[in-house]
Amino acid sequence: MATGTLVRNLLPMRQLLKISTIGLMWASCVFTGWEPSQAWSQELRLRSTSSSFNALDNAFQVGKELEASSRWSEALTHYEEVLREYPDNPVLLQRIQEAKIHYGISRRYSDVTFRNYLIGLDEASVLSLYEEVLNKVHTHYVHEPNWQAISDRGTYAINVALNDATFKQTNLKDVPEDWINQYRTDLKERSGIQVVRSRQDAIEQARLAGRLARRHLGTSPTPIVLEFVYHAIINLDDYSSYLTPGQLEDLYSQIDGNFVGLGIELQADQGTLLIVNVIEGSPAYRVGIRPGDRIVSVENQSLDGISTDQAASMLQGAEGTFVQVTVRSESDRKLRQHRIERRRIEVPSVDKAQILDPNTGLAYFRLTSFQKTTLGEIDATLWKLHRDGMRSLVIDLRGNPGGLLPSSVEVADRFIAEGQIVSTRGRSPDQNWTYSAHRSGTWYMPLIVLIDGDSASAAEIFSGAIRDHRRGYLVGETTYGKGSVQSIFSLENARSGLRLTTAKFYSPLGRPFNKIGVSPHITVHSVAKATLPGGIATEVDKDPVILEAMRLARDQFAKK
Repeated sequence: MATGTLVRNLLPMRQLLKISTIGLMWASCVFTGWEPSQAWSQELRLRSTSSSFNALDNAFQVGKELEASSRWSEALTHYEEVLREYPDNPVLLQRIQEAKIHYGISRRYSDVTFRNYLIGLDEASVLSLYEEVLNKVHTHYVHEPNWQAISDRGTYAINVALNDATFKQTNLKDVPEDWINQYRTDLKERSGIQVVRSRQDAIEQARLAGRLARRHLGTSPTPIVLEFVYHAIINLDDYSSYLTPGQLEDLYSQIDGNFVGLGIELQADQGTLLIVNVIEGSPAYRVGIRPGDRIVSVENQSLDGISTDQAASMLQGAEGTFVQVTVRSESDRKLRQHRIERRRIEVPSVDKAQILDPNTGLAYFRLTSFQKTTLGEIDATLWKLHRDGMRSLVIDLRGNPGGLLPSSVEVADRFIAEGQIVSTRGRSPDQNWTYSAHRSGTWYMPLIVLIDGDSASAAEIFSGAIRDHRRGYLVGETTYGKGSVQSIFSLENARSGLRLTTAKFYSPLGRPFNKIGVSPHITVHSVAKATLPGGIATEVDKDPVILEAMRLARDQFAKK
């Protein structure tokens, strides 16, 4: 059954990793039948001799070096950055496809719950899991599934996995290379002649791939079928994904607004983990760790050469347990050792609430996400700001990736007196809903909403409703453009789950959001982060978006 409705654009793990949370989003891969071993020879044939040759040549060389050291997270980020300059380069697109598969393998095999609950399944159980996943897709996915494409992507992923060091070390240790090549050839020939028209055909294709692995490689069919399971979902669209038991638990923690961990957000950088944010009051904050510090070792093990996900796994653990980390500060370059207790951390969705301009009563708060606790936080914040003299309000949605659809509707309902807030439409009738405002509990003060290209999903529902109802001004940049709803399904098999796109949503005037976003009334480009540890008051003179909001609010105040 579906246990949650999510409209959230979770940040890629390769860009931002919150300990004990998840959020991998990939673009869809198209099965091409391409052999990974032919990539670089094809690349040489396709390159032009134009002035951009050296730049592209260098970009591919950097990518090859990252791949050679299995730094798939960084390789993927690198290729996607290069893609902005060369959007139609077919070899670059293929490198991205392959890097995504390798990166996914790295993430899964560093997930202790994947190793404990999934990799040990027997053949009947893993095929039952695959059947359950396909049944969910058939019943609930927003579009009619293409079973041939789903099977082809699984076969393609296996072809890449056979070259992956982690996959081979775990599943094919000591298996001769000629056996692997024979299996690859046989699988390609068999799958090439098999037409997949139905779910049952897709299951048979996975069963065949698994049994061929047992015949040629002497290995369990389970890791082979699990690649079908994973890629049946991850390639449907940018936001659907299969969730390991640990990822499912972490997603529920995100929805609830709490998680067990250290309270830090990390980014892989230069063989270390760069700390990009520390939650105030968290265990890491209490021992003096701050943004800009770098974790160089965990439990006296250097992080050099270790993937981001492996490092993150080393930091994770049960509530009440301890982990020792070595941290280097950028200011003095000194190393410090900390023994930190893992605790349950409450993550507020409302931040930096304050009166920006006492003369006009302009209030401000930043809304970082839409979770179960958001409405209660909003209500408490609004009444406090009201007591402090609020006459008008700026809500900062910049960087807000979204969250729960009901939460976004509840928050919009606080500022819109009547009419439609959002509507959803899916292939399944139970996904067709219209959400409307209620006059009770509405606040009527002048409203300004700050948005940018990272305001997504539930944040777009809110800002789109404000715009369509002419309830306030939007200032900043056009939003991300994610217009789909994901439902969370717990699976009976292997304690895992799915995040599956089940509907699209539309503004009160029927406007779609997908790849369009919500445009601001006043465009202002951000030149700095919305907030720094010093708070909004120290940022105002540096933040052109907030400055414009203040100018607009003063103009409104002067006209009264």
